[in-house]
Amino acid sequence: MKKSLGGWLALMAFALALVPWHQQEAGFFAGRWLSADWSDKKDAASALFLMLKHGQAVLWPLVGLVAAATAALLAPFSRRARGLLFIAVGVAGIAYLLVLGFRPGWLGLGPQVGLGYGALLVAAGFLFLLTGGCALLGACRGDMFVTGMIGLIIALISLFVIMPVGHVLAKAFVDPEGLFSVGSWFGRMTDQRTWGLNCVFGGGRCGVAWNTLYLAAATATCCMLLGLCFALVVTRTGFRWKGSLRALTLLPIITPPFVIGLALILLLGRNGALTTLVAHWFGVAPGRWVYGFFGVWLSQVLAYTPIAFMVLIGVVEGVSPSVEEASQTLGASRWQTLWRVSLPLMKPGLANAFLVTFIESMADFGNPMVLGGSYSVLSTEIYFAIVGAQTDEGRAASLGLILLSFAVIAFLLQRRWLGNKSYATVTGKADNGQHVALSPLFARVITTVVVIWTSFTIVIYGMVLSGGFVHQWGRDNSFTLRHYINAFGIDFGQHGINWTGTAWSSFFTSMTIAGIAAPLTATLGMMTAWLLVRQKFALKSLFEFGTMMCFAVPGTVIGVSYILAYNVPPIELTGTGLILILCFVFRNMPTGLRGGIAAMSQLDKSLDEASTMLRASSFTTARRIIFPLLKPAITTALVYSFVRSITSISAIIFLVSAKYDMATSYIIGLVENGQYGTAIAYSSMLIVVMLSCVIGVQKLVGRRRLRRQDRVLNDLDKPSIPVKPILQKEAI
Repeated sequence: MKKSLGGWLALMAFALALVPWHQQEAGFFAGRWLSADWSDKKDAASALFLMLKHGQAVLWPLVGLVAAATAALLAPFSRRARGLLFIAVGVAGIAYLLVLGFRPGWLGLGPQVGLGYGALLVAAGFLFLLTGGCALLGACRGDMFVTGMIGLIIALISLFVIMPVGHVLAKAFVDPEGLFSVGSWFGRMTDQRTWGLNCVFGGGRCGVAWNTLYLAAATATCCMLLGLCFALVVTRTGFRWKGSLRALTLLPIITPPFVIGLALILLLGRNGALTTLVAHWFGVAPGRWVYGFFGVWLSQVLAYTPIAFMVLIGVVEGVSPSVEEASQTLGASRWQTLWRVSLPLMKPGLANAFLVTFIESMADFGNPMVLGGSYSVLSTEIYFAIVGAQTDEGRAASLGLILLSFAVIAFLLQRRWLGNKSYATVTGKADNGQHVALSPLFARVITTVVVIWTSFTIVIYGMVLSGGFVHQWGRDNSFTLRHYINAFGIDFGQHGINWTGTAWSSFFTSMTIAGIAAPLTATLGMMTAWLLVRQKFALKSLFEFGTMMCFAVPGTVIGVSYILAYNVPPIELTGTGLILILCFVFRNMPTGLRGGIAAMSQLDKSLDEASTMLRASSFTTARRIIFPLLKPAITTALVYSFVRSITSISAIIFLVSAKYDMATSYIIGLVENGQYGTAIAYSSMLIVVMLSCVIGVQKLVGRRRLRRQDRVLNDLDKPSIPVKPILQKEAI
C-alpha cells in the first residue's frame, strides 16, 4: 500500500514539475511544448515553472498538499491517522482543482483556461490518495484496488455522463427568457402532444411518450425471444451451420443504422421489389404500410436481436448440465426441465437482454427517422426540437427527462423481477459437460423460426449489397463498379500508393477511433460489472443507474450535451478525436456492463473466496479467475463497442470535424447529395470489414472452457463416432 501511494505522489510531483499545466492548442502528443520557450510561452509551461517564473502563486497550495501527503506517508502515524490525512488531502486537492477550472474568479484569476495533462495527472493523484485513505480506514475490506476502481469509475461517470447530460436536462426548467421556471417545466411535461390518448378514445394519434413506450416494449419482447431461440439453437441443438448462424446474427449490428430501413423500403416500400411482385401476382394495390409503427418495429427487431443473442449466449452456455440431469433423474421431461429448471437460471440474461434492447429502442434515431412516417417517437421529436425551424431546447430537455424516467422504471422493474436470488451455476466442481437435449418438437419449432428469420435477414442484405453494383436502383440496373472505385479507388504512382478514393480519409479515421474506443469500453464495462456483482459499497444502486444514464438518453442529446459541456474551458475537447472516443466509450459501455453482470451472476463466489484464501489479491483474482470465465461477455463488449463506434450517427453527427470525419457522417453527406450508389457501396464495404474484424476479435479472445465437451447430442445431432466406447472410456 505504501509503495502504491508513494508511486502516485511521485507521479504528481513529476506532473507539477515537467508536464504542461494548460491544454496545448496543437495537441499534447504533437510534442511542440517540448521545444517551446517556457519563459515566453507560458501556456506550454509546467505548474512549477508557472509559479517560479510567471508568478502564478495560486498553484502553490497544490504543492503544499502533495508535500503534506508525502509527510503523512513517511511519518510514523497510525493506520487510521494516515487514512484520515490522505482523505483530507484528496478532498482538498480535488476541490481546489475544481475551483481553478470552473470558478477561477473566486481566486482572483482571469477567465477560464483549458487545463492540460499536468492538471489531469495531479487530479488523478488526488483521487487515488482519497480512495487509498478510504482503504486505510477499512472501506471494501481495506482493498486499495477495489476502492481505487470505484473512485475512478465514479469520477469518469460524473465527468463524462452526469455533467454533460445534466447540463442539457437543466434547460427543461428554463423559460424562453432564460430564467428558472418550474411552471415552464410542468407545462412541457404535461403537453398533449406527449401524453395524448386520442388513438384510444378519440380516433386520433397518441402522444409520443406512449408511442415510444409501446414500440420499445414490443421490440424488446421480440428481440429477447428471438435472441433466446438463436442461443438455444446454437448451444442445444445439432444445427449444422452454427458458425454461419453466429456470423449472420452479427450482420444487423455491423450495419449503419439507416441501411436496414433503406433495404426495407427497397423490398417492402410502395415500389419495392416484393411489393411489386405481390401486386403483380395477386392484384394487391401497393400501399405505404411499411411506413409507421410496423416498419420501425421490424427494422428495430432486425437491428437489436443480435444484441439480445450476444447477451444471452454466455448465460445459456453457463447453465450447469448437472442441474438439468438432476431434474431428469427426478422424472422431469425435457420440456419440464427447460421450463422449470433451465429458463429460471437464465433469468439474469433474459432480464438484461430485455433491458438493453428496451433502452436501445427508445434511444434509436435512424430507423424512426427513415420509416417512422406519421408515427412519432421521443428521439425524433427531440431531434426536431433541437434542429427544427423553431429551436426549443426546453422541450427537447423535457422529452429527454421522460426517456430517462422510462429507463429508471425499466431498471427498477428488472431489479424487482430478479430479486436477491442466486443464479450461480458455474462452480469449481466438475460435471459431464453435456447439456440435456431439447424436446424434438420444441427443437424443430425454434430451428424453423431461426431459419425463417435468418433467411429474411439474408434477403434484406442481398438488397443492400446489390445496390452498390447497379448504376441507379430502379432505373438503370446494369452492372457497374464505379461506385466502389469512386469511394475506394487506389492508384500506384512513383511515390507509392495513392489513396484516390473519396472515402479513405473517413474510413481510416473511423477504424482508428473505434480501435481505441473498443478495448477501453470493454475494460471499463467488465470492471464495473465486477464491482457491482462482487463488491459491496454504499449507494451501489445509484452507482449502477449512473452507468446506464448515457445509454438511455438519445444520441442527439448526447451529441449536443458534449458540444455544450466541452466547447469551453476548462475541458476543451470540441474538434478533437478524444471527444469522439469518450462519447463512444460511455455511450456503449452499458451493453458490455449488462452482459458482464448477466454472465458474472452465474459464477459462484466460492471461486473468488478460494483465490483469496490462497493469498491472491483482488486484482489477481479478477485477472486470473473471473475474467477468463467471462470470455463471451468480453467478446460481446469488444464487438459491440467496435461496430457501434463505426455505425453510430445520432451522437457523432454533432461532434465530427473536418479533421476527424466518421464513416456514417460521410455516408449521410453522400445520401444528402443524391449519391445513393456510393453510399450503399461504402456501407457494404463497412459491413465486410467489420465482419472480418468481429471474427478476428472472437478468435483473439477465444472461448471459455467450462466443461470437458461442448457438443450437444440430441435427436437432431447424429454422432459420427459410437457413443458406447466413449461412455466406457469415461467409466474407466
